[in-house]
Amino acid sequence: MVASLFALLLASAPALLVQAIVTPSAPGPGAVFKQGSNCDITWAGDADSTTDWKNMAIELMTGDNFNMVHITTVATGQDGSVDGKFTFTCPEVTPNAAIYFYQFSSPSTSNLTWTTRFTIAGADGSTTAPSESKQPNGAEIPWGTGALKDPSKASPAPDFAVAAASSASAASVTVSVPVISSTPASSSSSVSSTTAAGAGGGAASGATTSPSRMTTVTSVPNQGASNGQTGAVTSPSPSTTAGADNNAAIGSVRVSGAVATLVSSALAFIFFF
Repeated sequence: MVASLFALLLASAPALLVQAIVTPSAPGPGAVFKQGSNCDITWAGDADSTTDWKNMAIELMTGDNFNMVHITTVATGQDGSVDGKFTFTCPEVTPNAAIYFYQFSSPSTSNLTWTTRFTIAGADGSTTAPSESKQPNGAEIPWGTGALKDPSKASPAPDFAVAAASSASAASVTVSVPVISSTPASSSSSVSSTTAAGAGGGAASGATTSPSRMTTVTSVPNQGASNGQTGAVTSPSPSTTAGADNNAAIGSVRVSGAVATLVSSALAFIFFF
């Protein structure tokens, strides 16, 4: 009986490892959007909580995996407890490269989650290569630091997003982060229903609608989050090993001391009974 109870406790451990979270599904690997056109964002809602992601904010970000840089907040008040879509006008940025990604946050949870890196191209479709070929830790994941052409159009990051980012950098947690796709999406689409935010106007090009693959790894204190991948794969085909292919990453999970607590409790149970 003791052995059975011990096995039951350990079997339930994986379920306690992962906190429910909204899961970004687009932009996917290789997505390209022209500035002045529609930028599309979609997500799968948090299936385990009707409150944690009820009031979600989305920020346009740039930078490397360890030093993510806020560019502007593109949406607030989004309901991340259900599947959703948000469309805004792609802003004018510099450079026009595959160095941009979105960060999702909520005042009701300290978790953060991200999309893959994607390209905001010039109005004529022109792009440049990312300025950096490797992350600070040596991982061969291209990146760069972009900005709005007109910084006065930027909206500040929500206070709760800043607090969550500070909390994540102050402790070692398991998260996923945006990385870059080396293969452009081949499809193009336009959006009929639009929620306005940002600047410009037009149609979206090259959006992908399925998540990429991810294997999570642990972040470094005071440096942000390191590389990871998960989900269904469309294009390109990523590796399950961090740093091997690393085309795209989405989503986020946070590890607690649940397993350690369960094991300790089980051992104590065996000892005393």
